[in-house]
Parts: sequence; C-alpha cells; structure tokens
Amino acid sequence: MSDTAASDTAAETLKVASWNINSVRIRMEIIERFVREEAPDILCLQETKVVDKDFPAGLFRSLGYNHQILHGMPMYHGVAILSKLPMREALRHDWQDNGEARHVGVLLDCGLRIENVYVPAGGDIPDRTVNPKFGQKLDFVERMTRWAEGLRQPTLIVGDFNIAPLECDVWS
Repeated sequence: MSDTAASDTAAETLKVASWNINSVRIRMEIIERFVREEAPDILCLQETKVVDKDFPAGLFRSLGYNHQILHGMPMYHGVAILSKLPMREALRHDWQDNGEARHVGVLLDCGLRIENVYVPAGGDIPDRTVNPKFGQKLDFVERMTRWAEGLRQPTLIVGDFNIAPLECDVWS
C-alpha cells in the first residue's frame, strides 16, 4: 500500500464511543482513564444528570474534546456529544413529548450525522395498559423510528436504547 493510500484510509477512520455514564460528574476518573486508553474521536454520553452550565466541559477540553454539544437537565437524563473534530448541532428531538433531555444530534464536516439518544427504560411490566411508562417508551421508539425513516444522509444512531428482547439480556 502506498503512503497516500494509507493516509487516505486513516483519514476515513472515525472512532466513536457511546456510554450511559449515569452521572458524568461522579465518573470523571473512569472517564478520563477510558478516554486516554481508547482515544475515541467522538464520545457520546447518556444520562449525564447535569444541567449544561454545570457540565465538566473543562476536563473534556483538557482531553482534546474542544467541540461539545450538551443537552442536560438536573438530576435525570441528559445527553452530550464531545468531539475532537468540528461539529455543529443539527437537532434536538423530544420524542417522549415531555421536555426531557433525551436526544441531541450533530453534523460533522464530513457529512456524517450522529444522533445520540437515551430511550426511556419503560419499567418492569411490558404492557402499556398496566404500565404507562412502557407505553411512553413504545411511543418514543415509534416517533424516533418514523423520524429515522426520513433520513437521507449517512447517519450513526447511538445511545442507550433500553431494549432487552430476551430475559437473559437482563440482569438484576
């Protein structure tokens, strides 16, 4: 392989990590270790549990993530996309239709969309008539799916989908 071909291949490589962090401020030490060891270009976090103004942006900048799109809320939910590459916010959808911070999307300069989502857990009873939370989850996934069907550009959808199709997929 020529040097030009090798550099072209390297230029087309993008390392993306997605992680339900369950409180970004509590997990700073393991985040820092993970980022140093794995070196993702883009880090998508779910369940950040922090409002945007209190997000530890400085630590991420010190690790090279100078581009940050945050969508947080106090104590619950929240998503963030942190990148070493330039990006611009594309969308924030409220597929649950209740104002919770569960989605943020970005567009990279290369034309790739990245959509970071935190799907509601839905509770323990998979029956919308008995468990309203399960109905909210189904509605969220349905709205997100209808939206995704209209996508016409390369898109990577990442996040915590909270979907376990088999009983063995769940551990208590």
